[in-house]
Amino acid sequence: MAGRVDFEVEPDVAARAWLDSHPSRGRRVLAYAVKRCCGGGRICTVRVRDQSRRDDVSRHTPIVFDDGTELLIDPRAAARLPARFGLTVRGLGPLKHLDLVLDGDQWGRLLYD
Repeated sequence: MAGRVDFEVEPDVAARAWLDSHPSRGRRVLAYAVKRCCGGGRICTVRVRDQSRRDDVSRHTPIVFDDGTELLIDPRAAARLPARFGLTVRGLGPLKHLDLVLDGDQWGRLLYD
């Protein structure tokens, strides 16, 4: 599955502040996971997280922000994401996390196509 290589990712003010206050030792990954549930359906999740040792990022698409922060996009997500999207912070308290800014149709393509 070939993915895009020409992404424009725009972190908003909240996302930049979160990135500054949560330094990473390595790169961050836009991880895409597909799990099958007992009824045969599939559950897709997308999240931005720190890279782990178990990640095979050889086919991930690298994005570098102005401040040098690198984000690696999973190729399965890269094939479904729009060329331009944003990053923001969602959640409360200790559950705050980076999240994508997409409209409903874009989320639908990402999770269900």
